[in-house]
Amino acid sequence: MPTSIFRDDVRRLLAERAQLIDVMPAGEYADQHLPGAVNIPLKTLNAETADRLRKDLPVIVYCYDYQ
Repeated sequence: MPTSIFRDDVRRLLAERAQLIDVMPAGEYADQHLPGAVNIPLKTLNAETADRLRKDLPVIVYCYDYQ
């Protein structure tokens, strides 16, 4: 179930080996991603691409929107 979290929560989860997923398009990811993030563009996110994720670790998904 998706849950909004704050910066301190992100840091804590990453320290506990959470997976950081950036869903921006590849070009934007290349210019702006957070260190350690893996790119899975939102338009390609489906059951097949989600299989790349470890099921035993938390997943943090983020996207930066200019609007």
